[in-house]
Amino acid sequence: MRAVLVDPAAPGCLNISEVSDPTPLSSQAVVDVKAISLNLGEVKRARRSDPGTHLGWDVAGVVTETAADGSGPRVGTRIVGVVLLGGWAERVAIDTSWMAPIPENVSFADASTLPVAGLTALYALEQGGQLLGRRVLVTGASGGVGLFGVQLAKLSGATVTALVRRTENVELAANAGADVVVVGEDAKEAAQHGRYHCILESVGGQVLTDAMQQVARGGVLVNYGVSAGENVTLNAAEFFRTGRVQYYGLYLFTEFGRRPGRDGLRVLAGLISSGQLKAPPFQAEGGLCDLGALAERLFNREISGKAVIHVD
Repeated sequence: MRAVLVDPAAPGCLNISEVSDPTPLSSQAVVDVKAISLNLGEVKRARRSDPGTHLGWDVAGVVTETAADGSGPRVGTRIVGVVLLGGWAERVAIDTSWMAPIPENVSFADASTLPVAGLTALYALEQGGQLLGRRVLVTGASGGVGLFGVQLAKLSGATVTALVRRTENVELAANAGADVVVVGEDAKEAAQHGRYHCILESVGGQVLTDAMQQVARGGVLVNYGVSAGENVTLNAAEFFRTGRVQYYGLYLFTEFGRRPGRDGLRVLAGLISSGQLKAPPFQAEGGLCDLGALAERLFNREISGKAVIHVD
């Protein structure tokens, strides 16, 4: 089958190759992949991985072989799923606890955006508990996680402030439902709109430094990325004196030990099907042979929303 592997000499450090079909574990089903969505984390990982490494997290497709242990969907079921490695291919083995069926009215392309971006937003907002009538701040709001986060927070009854880096992304965040959209390389202006019960933070650096001082008493800051920098300066006294403030580090694949991916994927697929949730706009699309070039564009911050690969 065709797959995209790490190749340091290729665009995005990725190139298409021929590899063997997947050999599933007893708890895994084999899926014919129909669509893939790209994430900044895996694109960055390609640049530091050994040649020949097979990466890829988000896939949507059709089950062609059921899991030997009898778990999971039957052959012919349309599914969305997530894998640790190996999603950038025509076929993939997926653990049945990390996949969920998708309704007929949900496209493979839309479904493929749900695993990493959708689940990260969903599981991050769960840390905030009851959000009805509360304030939520979403940084990096023009990316996949951010756009899902804004929508899900609004569905929960929150007042949402979105932070984006560029003026051209204001409309993107506003269309997702943000009540206020702030533009900047830091989060200082977001403080004008109050302290926040829940902050979804993916930028790091100065944005995280600023956001740490904007958590309300009894609130939580959920950090799941450091795209702009890993070093943060914390005013520890101000942080703890706010009272009952939490800092929660969220790495999606460890969250599955708390709540299986299939649980969240069922919720998200249902919301997409009912029209209550929309997939982020596809600002770049292509085939499997275009994956490296799209990964290069994503790495260079030339793409907001999502980049989606259609697998023939």
